[in-house]
Amino acid sequence: MAQVCKFTHYYASLYSFDAFFMAKNNIAARWTIATLGLVLVAFGVALSLKSNLGTAPVSCPPAVLNLQWGAISFGTFTWMMHLIFIALQMVMRRKVLDVHYLLQLAAAFVFGYLCDACIWLLKDVEVTSYLMKMVFCLLTVLFTAIGIRMEVIGNAWMLAGEKVVVVFSEVTGIKFSNAKIGEDVLLVLVSAIFAWVCFGSPWGHGEHIVIREGTLILAVFTGLCMKLTDPLVDKVFKPLLHA
Repeated sequence: MAQVCKFTHYYASLYSFDAFFMAKNNIAARWTIATLGLVLVAFGVALSLKSNLGTAPVSCPPAVLNLQWGAISFGTFTWMMHLIFIALQMVMRRKVLDVHYLLQLAAAFVFGYLCDACIWLLKDVEVTSYLMKMVFCLLTVLFTAIGIRMEVIGNAWMLAGEKVVVVFSEVTGIKFSNAKIGEDVLLVLVSAIFAWVCFGSPWGHGEHIVIREGTLILAVFTGLCMKLTDPLVDKVFKPLLHA
């Protein structure tokens, strides 16, 4: 639980409105680092889908919806879900017009189609053995951990899936870490119910698995991995902000 709380602390620091606009040093470097981080996270999503051991909680709804309506891409369902998150923020903040929504909207499209691009890159890769599936799952943890830290360092993109938790925490007074855990549980639960109704199984459809041990691994071990990778990522990328 402590690792989950540490993990969510990074999200809270990343999606601070004030921090976003006060970070003036080397804008080009910030956006480049943050975008590379976004690419790594998107590639991690593609790896988790390819592992077929379950994807991260926030990716469960678009993954299940994509199984039901395959003509619509995973990335499209991802940015559509982010639109819902933005709408929820409007309701909670009672504010319809805000530049931060536009930033989140841009990030949603970019991230969604980055996911589609990474899924396409891996389309011909076959993962059959459980060992290789677990390797892909653990690589997802690594790519996600590094990518998130790069997003934090860059402090540029604002993803609605996490920002909605920040707003909920601010409005209700519930700790961000607890709210983030609640969001993860809710997204997995909704996805499992939808999968059960559509496919008769809460895990996915046939051989295509969305919720399984990989979902739990990604939820818990990404924070643990960040303890190991953060110092290296900081050493490599932080100096670039002051170059």
